Amino acid sequence: MTPKESATLDRPERDVGGYTAPTASGPPPAGEVTYDDAAAAPMNNDADQPGGLGCGPGGRALPVVEASQIDIAATQGDGVGCHAGADAMRAAAREAGKSEVLDRYAADYPRGAHDQPQSMCPAFGSLRVGLRMRRTATILSGSACCVYGLTFTSHFYGARRTVGYVPFNSETLVTGKLFEDIRDAVHQVADPAQYDAVVVTNLCVPTASGVPLQILPKEINGVRIIGIDVPGFGVPTHAEAKDVLAGAMLRYARLEAEQGPVLAPRGGRAQKPTVTLVGEMFPADPVGIGMLLDGLGLAAGPVVPTREWRELYAALDCVGAAAIHPFYTASFREFEAAGRPIVGSAPVGHDGTEGWLERIGQMAGVSRAQIDATKNRVLPAIRGALAAKPIRGRITLSGYEGSELLVARLLVESGADVRYVGTACPRTPYSEADREWLAARGVHVQYRASLEQDVAAMDEWKPDLAIGTTPVVQKAKERAIPGLYFTNLISARPLMGPAGAGSLAMVINTAIENRRRFDEMKAFFGDTGSGHAAGVWEDTPVDRPEFREHYKRHLAKLARQRKAEEMV
Repeated sequence: MTPKESATLDRPERDVGGYTAPTASGPPPAGEVTYDDAAAAPMNNDADQPGGLGCGPGGRALPVVEASQIDIAATQGDGVGCHAGADAMRAAAREAGKSEVLDRYAADYPRGAHDQPQSMCPAFGSLRVGLRMRRTATILSGSACCVYGLTFTSHFYGARRTVGYVPFNSETLVTGKLFEDIRDAVHQVADPAQYDAVVVTNLCVPTASGVPLQILPKEINGVRIIGIDVPGFGVPTHAEAKDVLAGAMLRYARLEAEQGPVLAPRGGRAQKPTVTLVGEMFPADPVGIGMLLDGLGLAAGPVVPTREWRELYAALDCVGAAAIHPFYTASFREFEAAGRPIVGSAPVGHDGTEGWLERIGQMAGVSRAQIDATKNRVLPAIRGALAAKPIRGRITLSGYEGSELLVARLLVESGADVRYVGTACPRTPYSEADREWLAARGVHVQYRASLEQDVAAMDEWKPDLAIGTTPVVQKAKERAIPGLYFTNLISARPLMGPAGAGSLAMVINTAIENRRRFDEMKAFFGDTGSGHAAGVWEDTPVDRPEFREHYKRHLAKLARQRKAEEMV
């Protein structure tokens, strides 16, 4: 399309906070190139002001509102909007009757000194659990922007399932109509021909407003209804949000089983006593764990979170649960209520596998001879795999999946010099064996680690490789340190038993060898694109230290004002 030049009309100027800007009283100035007439299309939010950007002659547009005319207090006063902040929303939720839920979350998922780790929206964890289950419908209730982000992320990670959404506005939220809309949606979705369960999740705003999912029907036409609150101000991480839903489902299934017969697994009941595996893991790991358990006369049971409702019954029908991921507090509570013991840690590396087999054998009442025979069969193979694929280099490690300590153990036994392990998850009794093992080898373990702590550890130890979350890897590469994203490149590999022993060596050693390439790039580019020169520039960037000083004084002034207001 051939561009055409617009007509020339005067554009008077107005002063806005010291900045002189052209008013929107006519077409663009002479010389501006346009490619179509889209800018002249009338807007559907016309007000009573004549003219306006994009309006033709005689058109109307919304007036420009000066900053001084905005009632800032009004935007912060309702206490339940997304802008209100965690403290205000938490207080509103308690006033709205959610104290019991928040108190339980505070006990199950204790926070760190810095409030909570920086990671994705916690509700992604529970959403992921529901979307991976057969015959399970998912309905979200929350702000539209939150629902959009959650559904986008879930589909990005491969979910090909419908996500239901019950929208709301201020009126439906305040009057209780939102709960009625949710109830109607549940009745509409609860089709026993398609679903075993419907999961309804309150996000931040409905939770803060006290939307009472607990009074939804427990079942409709034989379809189970599971209502949970997963607010960002109550559940610290998406890993723990998985436990919120898994624990709620286990509780429902346990109460069902106590009432009478329930469905058996699709493949029938196991012929051997089973050990349920708690925590999402690489698909090959349950198979490898099953091979280890076979020597003890046991079998691997379902993995919790499960992939189908009927697997929940089989998960509870076990001799005990293996806390592969140690933060599933609500789920462990249900196993304990069913009289099932729980064993912490996992069969990673030589020492980890030896200790895990010992504890599992004792829990299940396996004879000493059988435990020792299984160890003698498995441990030499693991020792040989570790020796065949050594890792040489200093590493700092962090993540938010819950398996960080297990990975660190495997790296140490592979020969790596691991100095720091940061996990977004809390300290629990089921990770103590791993923490003590790492601490005995000089590894600092940081629970509820923040991004700042992860980066500080990297700066202190100057590793050959930094394994961590996306921002940690970004910071590492800025420092010319090779970095690997924990979730996609490390935890997405077999870690357990002989198969896991040498699984990390190739990717780790290859990344460490890339240090030379980073050094070459750093030497070539120097400080280009960093500091004051960061960003995209049409001209050569010029450092303006006086601007930084001005802004620094401005921040100090605001801090003094806030302090003075607090004293009033």
